[in-house]
Amino acid sequence: MPKYVYDFTEGNKDLKDLLGGKGANLAEMTNLGLPVPPGFTITTEACQAYLDTGRVPAELADQVSSNLATLEQQMGKQLGQADDPLLVSVRSGAKFSMPGMMETVLNIGLNDESVHGLTKQSGNERFAWDSYRRLIQMFGKTVLGIEGELFEGALEAAKKAKGAESDLDLDAADLRTLVATYKSVIAEHTHRDFPQEPREQLDLAIRAVFDSWNAPRAILYRRQERIPADLGTAVNVVTMVFGNLGMDSGTGVAFTRDPGTGAQGIYGDYLQNAQGEDVVAGIRNTLPLQDLERIDPASYRKLVAIMERLENHYRDLCDIEFTIERGKLWMLQVRVGKRTAAAAFRIATQLVDQGLIDIDEALGRVSGAQLAQLMFPRFEAGPDARKIATGMNASPGAAVGRAVFESARAVELAATGERVILVRRETNPDDLPGMIAAQGILTSRGGKTSHAAVVARGMGKTCVCGAEELDVDVKAREFTAPGGIRVVEGDLISIDGSSGAVYLDEVPVVPSPVVRYFEGELSAAEAESDELVAAVDRLMKHADAARRLAVRANADTPEDAARARRMGAAGIGLCRTEHMFLGERRVQVERLILAETGQQRSAALDALEPLQREDFVGIFEAMDGLPVTVRLLDPPLHEFLPDLTELSVKVAVAEARGEDPGRDGELLTAVRRLHEANPMLGLRGVRLGLVVPGLYAMQVRAIVEAAAQRKRAGGDPQVEIMIPLVGTVQELEIIRDQALAVLAEVSNASGVPLDYPIGTMIELPRAALTAGQIAEAAEFFSYGTNDLTQTTWGFSRDDVEASFFSEYLEEGVFGVSPFETLDRDGVGRLVRIASEEGRKVRPDLKLGVCGEHGGDPESVHFFHEVGLDYVSCSPFRVPVARLEAGRAAVAGSEVSDSR
Repeated sequence: MPKYVYDFTEGNKDLKDLLGGKGANLAEMTNLGLPVPPGFTITTEACQAYLDTGRVPAELADQVSSNLATLEQQMGKQLGQADDPLLVSVRSGAKFSMPGMMETVLNIGLNDESVHGLTKQSGNERFAWDSYRRLIQMFGKTVLGIEGELFEGALEAAKKAKGAESDLDLDAADLRTLVATYKSVIAEHTHRDFPQEPREQLDLAIRAVFDSWNAPRAILYRRQERIPADLGTAVNVVTMVFGNLGMDSGTGVAFTRDPGTGAQGIYGDYLQNAQGEDVVAGIRNTLPLQDLERIDPASYRKLVAIMERLENHYRDLCDIEFTIERGKLWMLQVRVGKRTAAAAFRIATQLVDQGLIDIDEALGRVSGAQLAQLMFPRFEAGPDARKIATGMNASPGAAVGRAVFESARAVELAATGERVILVRRETNPDDLPGMIAAQGILTSRGGKTSHAAVVARGMGKTCVCGAEELDVDVKAREFTAPGGIRVVEGDLISIDGSSGAVYLDEVPVVPSPVVRYFEGELSAAEAESDELVAAVDRLMKHADAARRLAVRANADTPEDAARARRMGAAGIGLCRTEHMFLGERRVQVERLILAETGQQRSAALDALEPLQREDFVGIFEAMDGLPVTVRLLDPPLHEFLPDLTELSVKVAVAEARGEDPGRDGELLTAVRRLHEANPMLGLRGVRLGLVVPGLYAMQVRAIVEAAAQRKRAGGDPQVEIMIPLVGTVQELEIIRDQALAVLAEVSNASGVPLDYPIGTMIELPRAALTAGQIAEAAEFFSYGTNDLTQTTWGFSRDDVEASFFSEYLEEGVFGVSPFETLDRDGVGRLVRIASEEGRKVRPDLKLGVCGEHGGDPESVHFFHEVGLDYVSCSPFRVPVARLEAGRAAVAGSEVSDSR
């Protein structure tokens, strides 16, 4: 019989797959002898079985009963007994942290009788009725699916009738009346009474937590964080401890280091006379954790000692939830804490210096995505900047956008390309779609451990929380700031997640120090004195020393090539020649296309050749001594001609006026002749080289003459000539022979030895499947994964991303766009086959990738695994690829829990 329930004494932190992160860590703290309320965990396997069949596993009820009986015996009381009730919480807990995305129900076991027993037990009638109203509110929303606004509205009405500012101002009688109101809400909307049987409450809550795994916000969060959909959640049943027994009780969240900066110290939030959900919900502004030392010195000292012990035990930043019940400290949760990108780099190197981890593990604790965040620009707030408020710097970055006050509105405007800032009093899990769509998040309530702060940090989204100076009116879609400043929906604001500043209008930005470091603009002293830059430098040096993959750049101009080199590129993996035919040179291409005789065609090519040669001279100079892979012309010729519709209108208007359309008429004829229904699968790539005599020969001549010129000037050009869109070896052989003839001719004429490799792009499934044949004629392969993805999936990228990709992502057809992260099972398999078969024929075959996947962190790990020699990406992504190549070498493809 499968075991679906584990007591906290039976698990440990390594059982996250089975017990979820929360359950595994509660068990670990129990085993460490820390003060954890007793309880048990229902496994993710039980959830998976429930989600697969729609039924709770038959064995689960008896196993819950057995573990509940053990818990009751341990506590000396029964669930919900009238005179002295045992109460429990039911909490979700997946393998990967999903803050606020699934459900929690507190105070299970309270009913109309046991609430009096709780009054007697606690000696606090207000506390008992407050606990009961919280249960009904949570149960109604979470288990019964009633709109939360109905309960919140009733609470607000009760406060208004009392003239109360806070729910703390409501007395026992007020709360007793509120319980009755809540029960009537349930009866009205479900046509049944709130369940009085404690075991029924427990069973329904367990099922609700299982169901919450597939709640829309949980699905959206998993997609955003790339968490697999089949993991399921565990369910933790925990003895209740109460932070709302009075001012000698409370609840809080603590971090062993600042999750925003990585600085060592005591960080967190605390609320007196409150339950845990009050802190993360942000509905009441919290006290800094340091204030606990004044309020309850003994509990503070115990907490600090436990924090130090947990950080040393987990060897990482820890995120801890705790409750103090009448001076007694209880630990409710520990997990490896989410952190900002800056904190990730700082903490990783700090832990190395403390001897807790080695440099390899430190490299595994950071990611390319985090490095990319550090490269974003920062605000330069000059004297003209209009700062209107300051909140908590919850998640760094510089975000500018139109103020919006509702999640749905943020999604709506962002879909049109508008930049937006989501402004709320506080966020809740239902705001996740708007948080994802927004450039940044601004709240007037909550602290660094509120929902908005935790989720924003996890997503790398700029966030300012607790800007108390702002009066946010969500219904009116506006907020007011000191001095009578009024900001309405659509007004432009800027928020600085690093300082917490809020500005009117758009604030200029400047490059980040990390970009200046990569660009070589910081002196050694400046780099060393900046703690973040020093941490980045240290880990980048280790990544470079550890990695096997070389990192090149995609660059088409001398300026791009020079920047790529500064960023650490080891050459150019893709130099596109089509960009050199645009602008003023377009007329030369038009002449080539309109040529009716060989003489006209040759004249057009002769005019283009010196222009091409000068382009290559500058690029070879910028990349002297490093390889430069030049791709011969790839796109269809019609892309260099005017649009068919515009040209047709222009000619028609001229003819209607009785005018001679002249050159426009010739161009229209050519455009119609070259028009294709699907040009991406038409006359392009190597096919152009075969159909347009002399085109590729002209390009090869320009390339090698530029190389000869550099050599004569004392340079060391390392040219690689790449032929695109090859589908069969015969195509490659014809163009290769032409290129070799040009190489020999230029070498003889210049007196400069020119021996450069000729290879091909693998971007068609047939090329990948016949790679063994193609390798007979190619000295290197470069995988064009953009086109290989298009042709493998049968997708036209320009069309599908706008037309139906959102539905495919929504339905889980794929978790992420295959144009963003390589499809390992399909496209990746073709890459693997081509690499293996190519190297069987030519063991020294050089293999690289030059599609956009070359800069994608997850894809870089796959290319390392397959054995490619290099990846190539945009200059800005070169540091990211370098870091990920190092991570792949030392730690495989595992993603750390701090993501």
